Amino acid sequence: MQETAVVEAFERAFGEILTRVCVSAPQDIAATTNVPASSQQTAVAIAYSGGLDSSALLHLAHHYATEHRIRLFAFHIHHGISPNADRWLAHCKEECLRLGITFDARQIKLPYDGKSGVEEAARIRRYAALGELCRAYQVGLLLTAHHEDDQAETVLLQLLRGSGVAGMSGMDVVNIAPDLLGDENLHMARPLLSVSRAALSNLVAKNDIAYVDDESNTDPRYARNALRHQVMPVLAKVFPGFQGRFARTAQHAQAAQRMLIELAAQDLEMCADGECLDIQQLRKLSSDRMDNVLRYWFGSHRMRMPSTSWLSEMRTQLLDAKEDAQLCVTHADCHIRRHRDRVYLTPRLNDDLSMVELLVFRWQGEEKIYFAGYHGTLYFEPAEQGIDSEWLQQQDLQIHYRQGGERLKPALNRPTKSLKYHYQALDIPAWERERLPLITTGKHLLFAAGIGMDCHQLGAKPAKLIQFRWQPDLPAS
Repeated sequence: MQETAVVEAFERAFGEILTRVCVSAPQDIAATTNVPASSQQTAVAIAYSGGLDSSALLHLAHHYATEHRIRLFAFHIHHGISPNADRWLAHCKEECLRLGITFDARQIKLPYDGKSGVEEAARIRRYAALGELCRAYQVGLLLTAHHEDDQAETVLLQLLRGSGVAGMSGMDVVNIAPDLLGDENLHMARPLLSVSRAALSNLVAKNDIAYVDDESNTDPRYARNALRHQVMPVLAKVFPGFQGRFARTAQHAQAAQRMLIELAAQDLEMCADGECLDIQQLRKLSSDRMDNVLRYWFGSHRMRMPSTSWLSEMRTQLLDAKEDAQLCVTHADCHIRRHRDRVYLTPRLNDDLSMVELLVFRWQGEEKIYFAGYHGTLYFEPAEQGIDSEWLQQQDLQIHYRQGGERLKPALNRPTKSLKYHYQALDIPAWERERLPLITTGKHLLFAAGIGMDCHQLGAKPAKLIQFRWQPDLPAS
C-alpha cells in the first residue's frame, strides 16, 4: 500500500468514525470561544506509546486534525517496566510539543512479577489510565493504532483459545469498552484496521518520523509476540496476504455476532419476567438459542462469559431440577438460582450470617441509611400510614436477621402470623428470606424487609408519618 493509499484509508475510516460518534469540545473550549456550538472544535485523543504504529497514527491524525479543525490530545502511559521508559516518555512529550499537540502522561504500577501476569495487568491498567486521562480532559473519543496485522493476530489468538463468534469478531472499528476505560460514554476507535504494518512502516520511513523501539515487543514469552515473530512469518510465506483475509473473517464474524445479539434480545424479551427468566419460555428455545440468550442475559448484567461446558451443565440443571429443588449454580460473579419456574441472578455473598451482629442505631431524619454488613439500604419515606417521625427519632433502633419465632401483623383487620407464613404467602424465595433484615425497638418488631410494617406501631395524622423500605444491593451494576 502506497503512502497516498494509507492516508486515504485513514481519512476515510476516521471520517466514518466521526459520523458514528458524537464528540464535542471540552468545556474550557466551549465556554471561552465565540464560535457557534454547531461548529466548535471536536476533541479527539490518541493513545501514544511512541512506537512505530502510534507514531504513524499521530502523524496522520495531526494532519487531519489541522485541516478539519479538530483539537488533538496525545496520552502516554508509563509502565515502568523497561529501563528505557523514562526516555520514551521524554520522546513523546518532545514530539507533541514540536507538533503543538496537547500531551499528558500517567505512570502505572504493575503488581505481578511473572510473565503471564505482566501482559494482562499492563493491558488492564493501561486502558484504565487512558480512560482517566480522557475524563480529565473531557475527551469522548480515543484513537488507538491497531492495524490489519493486529486484527489478524487477534483472530488467530481467539481461534487458538477456542473462542466462539464473539471472539472471532476481533476488534471493532469503533466501540465502547466501559470495563476497560471505566466510562460508558467514552468511545475507542481504530482507524488503521485496514492498513498493514508494512504500509505503516513505509509511511514512517518516507516521512522520517521518529519513534522508539520497545524491547518487550520481541520477547517470545508473550503469546502475541510468539505469534508475530514465529507463526505469522511462516503463514505469510505459505499464504501471502492472509492478514487481509483474516480481517475479512473478523468482519463476517462481527455481522454474525450482531445477528446473534439481535436474536438474543428478542428471546430475552419473550423469556423475561421482571428481573427473572421464565423456565417455561426458555424450554421453547433450542439449546443453542437458550445458550445464546443466557449469555446475553449475563452480559446485560456485566457478568463474565462462562465456558460452553459450564453453560451446558447449568442449562441441564435448570431444566431438570424438581420444582421444589433449592437449586444454586455458582458463577464467578454471582449465583444462579431457580424458584418456582423462575431463574434468578443473586449476589455471591459468602459472609457467615451467624457472625453478623445486631446493630443499634438512631434515625436522625435521613432519607436513607446504608448498612454494609447487611448488604442493603434502609429508606425512610413519608406515608399516609406509618410511624410517628418524632417518636421514631427518640428510639434506639436495631437491625438484625431473624432469630426465629418472630410474628407480624400487617394491618388491624388482618391476623398476626409468623414471618415464615408471610414469606410463603408472598412467594419470597428461601435464599432471600435469610438475608432480609428486621427493624426492631426493644422487643417490638417495626418492620420486616420483604413483608412490610407491623401495624402495632403505626401512628395517626396529623403527625408526620414514616414508612420503611429495604433495598438490597443489586447482583451487578
